[in-house]
Amino acid sequence: MAEKVAHLVFDVESVADGELISKVRYPGAGYSPAEAIATYQDELMEQRGTTFIPHTFQIPTAVVVAKVAKDFQLLDIVSLDEPDFRPHIITEHFWRGWELYRYPQWVTFNGRTFDIPLMELAAFRYGVSVSSWFTSEGYKTPRNRFNSNAHLDLQDLLMNYGAARCNGGLNLMAQLLGKPGKMDLTGDQVQQQFDAGNKLAISDYCRCDVLDTYFVFLRTQLLIGNLSLEQELEQVQKTKQWIEERADSCEAYKSYLGCWDDWSNPWTAETSET
Repeated sequence: MAEKVAHLVFDVESVADGELISKVRYPGAGYSPAEAIATYQDELMEQRGTTFIPHTFQIPTAVVVAKVAKDFQLLDIVSLDEPDFRPHIITEHFWRGWELYRYPQWVTFNGRTFDIPLMELAAFRYGVSVSSWFTSEGYKTPRNRFNSNAHLDLQDLLMNYGAARCNGGLNLMAQLLGKPGKMDLTGDQVQQQFDAGNKLAISDYCRCDVLDTYFVFLRTQLLIGNLSLEQELEQVQKTKQWIEERADSCEAYKSYLGCWDDWSNPWTAETSET
């Protein structure tokens, strides 16, 4: 499979490191990890209107990766280190996998500002060498913000690198294509699910986000001329069949299919009307 994988579509779910927050933000206060997280979230809500803690204080708890071929066919989807979900093992597998598959293109939605920086910092935290990613090649370095060959951030592409705002995010883009978008769980509930020990539920949520990202990826490839509409729709149907074949053994896939809505093709409707 290593020779076939050209793109790695992925998503990261993370949780706050309460011990780190306590040490860095509230030294000497004696806060427990849970108290430190709650205090910081209260401050963020008051200051910024959100409880989302910056990625610098977070660790990965689920990373799901879709392996995609050069012709954009979905080959496989894996949740790293499932069912143990050990952050250091997730981080190691994430970067070693990229090397194993000979540096395929990362594909994310808003991964430029969150997912990739979080995984870089996780490598720093856990002592994982990623020399091929941090190589110094001037503007050709994989980490260059505009090097889309190494990392294609679909939000950057669609919003012209920040020239416009993506109000609605991945949820909106997925639903424009008839795909589920956000379902039972949302990103701001991940910490609560983690605290309750529901790590598999977080992984399933992440798995559905990766599917949404993959379908948005397919449409962007049509947008920039790498796929025709007919080719994109063919890949969508192939992927739907791939999900159906695995739905009995994966609750995430079953839930995803339950919210599936085929894209309303205006060209077909127009032809039928005439």
